[in-house]
Amino acid sequence: MMAERTVSWKPRGENHLLGTEVDRLDGIAKATGTAKYSADINTPGTIVARLLTSPHAHATIKSLDVSAAKKVPGVRGVYVFPRREAGYEIKYEGEPLVAVAGDNDGAISDGLEAIRVEYEPLDHLVDGFDIAAATEQGRARELRESEEGNLGEALANADAVVTGRYGIHAITHMCLEPHGSHCEWQGNDRLNVHLSTQNVSGTAAQFAGAPEIGIDAANVTVNCEYIGGGFGSKFAADEWGVACAVLARETKRPVRLMLDRQTELKAGGNRPSGFAQVTIAADEEGKITAWESHHWGTDGPGGGTVSPTVMPYVVQPANRRVRATGISTNCGPVRAWRAPNHPQACALTDTAIDDLAAELEMDPYDLFMKNLDLTWNPDLYRDEMEVAAKLMDWSGKWTPRGEGGDGPVKRGLGMALHTWGGRAGRGTCTVKVHPDGAVETFAGTQDLGTGTRTVIGITVAETFGIPLSSVNVNIGKSSYPVSGPSGGSTTVGGVSGPHRRAALEALWKIFDLVAAKYEVDAASLKAVDGKIVSGDKVVCTWPEATRLIGAMPLEVQGKGPENDGLTSERVGGVQMVDASVDTETGVVRINKYVAVQDMGTIINRKAARSQILGAMIMCIAYALSEERIMDERTGRFINADLKNYKLPRIGDIGELVVELYEPDSQYERGVVGLGEPPVISGGAAISNAVANAIGKRVPVLPLTPKRVLDTLRS
Repeated sequence: MMAERTVSWKPRGENHLLGTEVDRLDGIAKATGTAKYSADINTPGTIVARLLTSPHAHATIKSLDVSAAKKVPGVRGVYVFPRREAGYEIKYEGEPLVAVAGDNDGAISDGLEAIRVEYEPLDHLVDGFDIAAATEQGRARELRESEEGNLGEALANADAVVTGRYGIHAITHMCLEPHGSHCEWQGNDRLNVHLSTQNVSGTAAQFAGAPEIGIDAANVTVNCEYIGGGFGSKFAADEWGVACAVLARETKRPVRLMLDRQTELKAGGNRPSGFAQVTIAADEEGKITAWESHHWGTDGPGGGTVSPTVMPYVVQPANRRVRATGISTNCGPVRAWRAPNHPQACALTDTAIDDLAAELEMDPYDLFMKNLDLTWNPDLYRDEMEVAAKLMDWSGKWTPRGEGGDGPVKRGLGMALHTWGGRAGRGTCTVKVHPDGAVETFAGTQDLGTGTRTVIGITVAETFGIPLSSVNVNIGKSSYPVSGPSGGSTTVGGVSGPHRRAALEALWKIFDLVAAKYEVDAASLKAVDGKIVSGDKVVCTWPEATRLIGAMPLEVQGKGPENDGLTSERVGGVQMVDASVDTETGVVRINKYVAVQDMGTIINRKAARSQILGAMIMCIAYALSEERIMDERTGRFINADLKNYKLPRIGDIGELVVELYEPDSQYERGVVGLGEPPVISGGAAISNAVANAIGKRVPVLPLTPKRVLDTLRS
């Protein structure tokens, strides 16, 4: 009789690795520099390529001549990007035009200098805030307007009504490893690419399908052992990736083309800006009864803005009207940036809620608490708010708005809520158990630095009851079983589910062999600490069990997601900030920053905490300093470098407190992704803390010293 078996995670108390603090499998390789990124690949004969990009925000190409560049000594290849010819319309500064490959930097620089381009400059717009000017220039378009309930009646009957303008400027991708690749041909029809990508399985076909390449996807292998950040910007082969491959074919040499820092910032993608005029109303008890907003912003030439479907954010009053306008600007193109639309929507919503609390002379904690019935999961948010308030000592520290202390330095508290989907992405894998007990796994996924390798290793080692060191995790090749791209917080569920299913199936096959050999009930068997046990009795060791497989390894394929409870979706989260503001200098300092986050079943507690800490630092960045600054006169991105694109340093961070919210009800949900949620609400929480401290709302993020001082003087 076959044992009845169910796919699930172990009961919580039976785990030895799952949910514990585990060091990353690749930590030593990264710390010692032995980890090889795409930018490190330097096979024999490799030459380098760089780009010529547009110096204009908006122009037409009148002529482009590369003939002289091809004659420069040491230049091996020149590639003109498709359609970059007379009549082509350039839509942003930094748009790629030509790639030049050469033996050394000098030859490449001379080659780029020899290119002759004649431009016809056109009128440009780079300001996504001034909606009136954009409308006058025909650059604004209405995207959507929706209404629910009876807004007019709700506003008329409200006891408190607040109208304000709020905003958050565009930020751009700042990946430590810029976009790019190393391309090498074997013959004329087999391409090997080392690509800095979040989409190992999906980019081979993009290279193969490019008209300039035109080979079978099966003849392209994409490799990405390590990647220095992606954050939503590295899903594509990109036109510079195709350029690299074409140059490699034409020069018959391996070619490496990585974007320089300026081009990375200008062309590598950005998070759209968002600004809004908001009216919010409540009754005298603090119950929010109405919401009306018109929001706008720019995602670059496309003319989009923050999706209206996320406004208002988390808290959904019964009576509401939302209108959205997109502005087409001559700025770099949009790409997904951790939790697309959500940080902006939170910064436009939870600041207005905080202002409503001030109007009602209420503690915003109490106002949020009174309106949790307007959220998707009131009990979750209530629990997390209570945990966060205790960690922050909210009741002991909070003072009414504008009463942040004597002297020039004022102190205040702020909070905000967030949500995200985090469902498991599509994924497949192969788990191979060798007769000697060694285990290998193969999946075409990628590790963005968040610990995907380790998640896979923990999942398989926990299932087989063996040490993590006994599992050899193989990822980062398009020739491995197909995995989904790493985006949308889909990766942890997308790899852990298939690997758990495959490992369980393999284990059950081994249990059946052990049961037949040792005459025990297969249903009674467990794999624990390198042994197969039945109750309190050790039946055999793991190597003794795997020898029963026979001479050939046991291979099992896993796939997902499946509706079996291993993974789930949707999380909440609460963040609170204690900040000080120097009213003489405008400088904001973070004293303490608390994040309480749910995520279902936790696989690696250490990696989860690290993920949240990193997100909190990114929140501080876009709340206080990080901003794409465009020169309206020239249309240029004027802080596109590591010196002036201001990211936080250690002294800007303050005390970060992470609480992993994990009651049994969370463990029983299954795995939910964590990449996006904790990067959402920090900006709004910091803004609210500053408003509480100084008694006025600094309406637009980032809260630079100038904006703080301008608000104080207004």
